[in-house]
Amino acid sequence: DAWSTGILVQEFGTLYTAYSQGRPDPLPELSIQYADYAVWQRQWLQGEALEAQADYWKGQLSGAPALLELPTDRPRPAVQGYAGGVVAFNLSADLGAGLKQLAQRQGCTLFMVLLAGWAALLSRLSGQGDVVIGTPVANRQRGEVEPLIGFFVNTLALRLKLDSNPTVGELLEQVKATAVGAYGHQDIPFEQVVDLLKPGRSMGHSPIFQSMLTLDNTLDAGELSLPGLMLSDLDQPHVTTQFDLSLSLTDTGDGIAGGLEYASELFDRATIGRLAHYYGALLGGMVADDRRRIARLPYLPVAEREQLLYGFN
Repeated sequence: DAWSTGILVQEFGTLYTAYSQGRPDPLPELSIQYADYAVWQRQWLQGEALEAQADYWKGQLSGAPALLELPTDRPRPAVQGYAGGVVAFNLSADLGAGLKQLAQRQGCTLFMVLLAGWAALLSRLSGQGDVVIGTPVANRQRGEVEPLIGFFVNTLALRLKLDSNPTVGELLEQVKATAVGAYGHQDIPFEQVVDLLKPGRSMGHSPIFQSMLTLDNTLDAGELSLPGLMLSDLDQPHVTTQFDLSLSLTDTGDGIAGGLEYASELFDRATIGRLAHYYGALLGGMVADDRRRIARLPYLPVAEREQLLYGFN
């Protein structure tokens, strides 16, 4: 995961620098190992603790729609193929600042505002008032595991109901309550949640949710600098995806950088580029008036709105 990658890069740089100068290993001994965490998790997550977490997720997700039915460029294949691509985009510094101010006014986090906007857009596009969105959590709640390399990440399925056409402020209250509840029950692995719910399984899409949202605020890997060497990144083409849509966002301090990963069997690249613009426009509407109802938030560019309402008619 990204947190482990940051640790790996830092430790490799520290070790290489020391060994190239003839010095001994400067890294301190770890108090525990990843295997120790795995044993602790198995011992703790059983009995009443497991039952409480299981009951929470059954209550949250029972009866949720099996599929987010977004308008696609092509029919969904019977078997999911995992071919994909990604479209990069940026939210301006002014919009980023406005989103942070909105979060502060509503007593929530930037992630919660971004999640509310993503849920509102998916609801508007699909026509569904009940939306489930997946999000990863670092799941490093104890200080002892922060310096460990290991896959601690868990996935949370956040269910949001927009069928009552809430205002922006009301939606943010719901998002906050949903997210806080999920964080308090994040220990049970997602695959166990799927087993508990026993959803109707399909080879054509992932269970529980088909859309993700990630806000990257993990340990920064930074630049790898090694004495006597010049290093550069090697970009790799992005050709796979696990979900229909996965939105990844990073607060750069000078705006918000985004990447919208998509299943290329369902969507054209041009369509995803439009979705990224829709998202930015809808967030702008949220910032402009948090008393406006979700169904009234603008997201179409003026030219596209004119074409849809008048050009095609």
